[in-house]
This record gives sequence, C-alpha cells and structure tokens, in this order.
Amino acid sequence: MSEIRVLNPDLRFALGEGPVWDAAHNRVLVADILGCTITAVSLDGTVLNTWHFPSEVGSFGLCRSGRWIVALRHEVVRYDWRARRIEPFCTPGPIPPHGRLNDGKIGPDGAFWVGSMDERVQREPLGRLFRVAPDGSWREITDGLYTANGMAWTGDGRTMVHSDSGAPWIDAWDFDPETGTASNRRRIVTPDTEAIGRPDGAAFDMAGRYWSAGVRKGRINRFRTDGTLIDSLPFPALGVTMPCFCGPDLRTIVWASLRTLLGAEGVGASPLSGALFIMPSDEPGVPVPMFAD
Repeated sequence: MSEIRVLNPDLRFALGEGPVWDAAHNRVLVADILGCTITAVSLDGTVLNTWHFPSEVGSFGLCRSGRWIVALRHEVVRYDWRARRIEPFCTPGPIPPHGRLNDGKIGPDGAFWVGSMDERVQREPLGRLFRVAPDGSWREITDGLYTANGMAWTGDGRTMVHSDSGAPWIDAWDFDPETGTASNRRRIVTPDTEAIGRPDGAAFDMAGRYWSAGVRKGRINRFRTDGTLIDSLPFPALGVTMPCFCGPDLRTIVWASLRTLLGAEGVGASPLSGALFIMPSDEPGVPVPMFAD
C-alpha cells in the first residue's frame, strides 16, 4: 500500500464523513456530522471555506443545478452554497427523535440514496434506506438497519453495495441505472469486527474493488463484489470513516476520520483520528454522478 499522509496537520473533525470530490472547483468537500458543517479543502491541504448548518450533516452530494443535496438530521434539503441558503426539499421517514439520516451518495440513476440510523448507544434496527428522486419524491428501499452506511456502485452501475456498520454486514444488490431499481439483495460478507473493524463508508474503484473503512480498528478493507476480502491494510487512525477518489484522474484518495466517538482512551491511542488523509491509488475511482435536478 502506498504512503498515507495527513492532508492538513492542523485540521481535525469531531466526526469527519462523506467526502465528495468537486472537480469543477478542484476541491474535496467533507462533512463534520457533529460539527454541523461542510468544509472545502484543496488537495494541498488548504482549507478554502466552511459552511454551517442547523443540524447534523449526515451526507451530501453535488447537483447538476450547481447546488448541493444535503441530508440533515431529519430532512433532505438543497443548499445554495454561494448564497449560503437552505431550500427545503423532502422529509423521508419515519425517523424517530433518537434517529437521524446518515451515509448517502448519488447513484447512477441521478437520485440521492441515503440511509438512517438509531444514534443511541443501545441501538435498535430502526434505520431505513431511502431513494430521493430529483423531483423531491422518495421511497423506502429497506428497513431494519442499525446504522446505514457504505453506499457505492460499480463502474458499470449494475451493482449497488451498502453496509450496516451496527449489525454488521455488507450487502449487494443488482441495480438498474435507468430506473433506479435495486433487486436481488444478498449478504456478501459479515466481517470480523475485532479483526478488521466495522464496515463504514466506502467507494468503488474501476477495477471493481470495494474500498471499505474499517472504523474503530484503523483498517482499509478491500472486497470483491462477491464479498471476498482482497486485503485488510493498516491505517494511521482508528477512526477512519470513508474514502473519496479525487483529482483530475480520480487516482488520489482522501480519507475522512472521526475522533469524538472513540472516547478519551481511543483518541489517546490514535491522536490522528479526526484528520483528513491522502494517498495515491493504482486504479482510478468510479466517478460519483450529480443529483439530476
């Protein structure tokens, strides 16, 4: 594995998640869920801007209109980042008061796929996975999730993979990029969390490898679409949360991480948790589409 380094030694997030490559502006955008922010960072580590929101930012994506689609605690909004203006969009649910929206990503169908979670320490399977369409309508795809996570699609758009980091498991679906239909759901792996961590955020490369963050154990886990573990590699922070392929050729990976949920003992053992990290990739990543608004 190529060298992994901290992108900006002075930048730390409480719960860094959901990095998105914004090619038009040559920047990576990163949510701090508990900080209720999205921050723009260049690939040389320069912090370019920060936007503040009224609640947790579970995930977000870029829109064709130039705005962002953002999953706040209990609602999905569109956001005009230039004017710093929130535009109400839809409220998928039900989501209980002790739950919130979490990981999400734009799919090959141009829709925003976003899941929810139970955020209590003693979690119950109250989370759901939603498909939010460009017209603001939404439908529930599945329920019974502890912590919806790991949304990613293969390069041909025909396989969708997602995880439940609370359960834990990783599932795959057949996917129709024209209709946004997911079918033939199957369990591809139930990881050994003591060895490789819980399956958190993820991304596919063009070689068909599913790069999954092994949170709390500081691992990069790469799987095939049939669930075969290709390798499990050490990461310099226990709280690694999600990769994002960046750069003009999508051969640079930026990793987000968390520190808050590790507790004082965990942060002491992993002082780099909460930072952004950067590394080269031997294969380009699968480009993430824009929301088709």
